[in-house]
Amino acid sequence: MNDLRTFSRLGTRFLRPPDHLQRSLAGVRCLLLDWDGVFNDGWKDPDGGSPFSEVDSMGLNLLRFGLWLVNRRLPVCAIITGQHNPTAEHFAQREHLHAVYMGFTHKLEALEQFRNTHAIDDKQVAFFFDDVLDLPLARRCGLRIMVDQPASPLFENYVSSKLDADLLTHLNGGRHGLREACELLLALMGRYDEVVEHRLLYSDPYKAYLADRNAVDTTVVRNPR
Repeated sequence: MNDLRTFSRLGTRFLRPPDHLQRSLAGVRCLLLDWDGVFNDGWKDPDGGSPFSEVDSMGLNLLRFGLWLVNRRLPVCAIITGQHNPTAEHFAQREHLHAVYMGFTHKLEALEQFRNTHAIDDKQVAFFFDDVLDLPLARRCGLRIMVDQPASPLFENYVSSKLDADLLTHLNGGRHGLREACELLLALMGRYDEVVEHRLLYSDPYKAYLADRNAVDTTVVRNPR
C-alpha cells in the first residue's frame, strides 16, 4: 500500500477503491490503448503523425512483462486510433503489439473486430484513453484508465460522475501519463520490484517473455472510410 500512497501524493485519482481495481486487474488479459492524448499531447504533423516517448514505451513493456509473469502468457495488446497515423503503426510494429486499428472514429467497430480475432471478453480488457471518442469503448471494458487532459476539466468531471473510468492519471499524455498508469498497475499487482529486477538482470523469465513478444506479427487494420 505504500506504493499506492506514492501515487495518491502525486495526484493520481482512484475512482474505485484499490481492492476493486485489483480484482478487475486480475482478470485482464488484454491491453488496448488510444494513441493521441495517451502517448503524446495530441499535436499532429501535416502527414497525420504524432510522436511517442521511450519513457512510455518502457512503461508499457514492463506492464506487458508483469502480466506475462502473472499469467505465463503474453497479454494481447493493440492500439485503436481514430486517425491514420504512420508513427502509431511504426510503434506497434517495433514493439510487436498484436494489432493497430487506424481510422476508426467509431471505436466500437474496431473493438468488435479485435474481440472476434482474439476471443477476448470485454471484462478482460484494460483500456487507456483520454477523450470523448473513447467513451463508448471505455464503457465496455473491465478496467478503464483515463490519462489526464488539463484542458478539459468538465469532461473529467463528466467521466468521474458517470464512473466511466476507474483511474485518472495526474500527468497528461505529453508528460508521460501512460508511464504513470503502467507503474500504478504494476503496483496494484504487487509486482513492480520483481519486474524491474528481472529486467535489470535480463533474467531467463524476461528472455522467455521477450521471445514470446518478438514472435508477434503486428496486424495493421486501416478503416477505408
